[in-house]
Amino acid sequence: MASDFSASWELSRGRFEQEVVGLSAEQLNYRLYPGSLSIGEMALHVAGVEIWFICQMKGDSVPDGLSRLTLCATEGVVNDHPFPFNAGEITPDAVASAFRQASEFTKSVIYEPTTEQLSRSVQSALGPVIDGRGALARIAFHSGYHHGQVYQMKCAPDFPTS
Repeated sequence: MASDFSASWELSRGRFEQEVVGLSAEQLNYRLYPGSLSIGEMALHVAGVEIWFICQMKGDSVPDGLSRLTLCATEGVVNDHPFPFNAGEITPDAVASAFRQASEFTKSVIYEPTTEQLSRSVQSALGPVIDGRGALARIAFHSGYHHGQVYQMKCAPDFPTS
């Protein structure tokens, strides 16, 4: 069974992954300009937001092994703190692992969210407190937003070829 959000998430997340998976470490760490997010940082950010939102919707704490990944939802993205991972840690394997883990979390809710999950308060990455319905709407759209950015970055004349 699908929720109102799952088809949009599958489409936007799938296209985002197609743009990112298979890139080299050099490509993942490419910046369009100083201070911008790299493609790899965007990927970890998307995964971090998904895990963080779903944990909140379920009323669960973020598992210890994923707490650093969920910091990517905000740190170095919507504030001036350093990004939680350095360029040497942003590898094709690390990005693929983050995508897999976030997908598992998201799938556990997005297809059949409960009434309780939809009404639960969720702290959004941008600051406002939203409900679970708002969280799923953002999850469904979020990777599509970054997909467009990655596509533009890959079209830049100085984007690494391998």
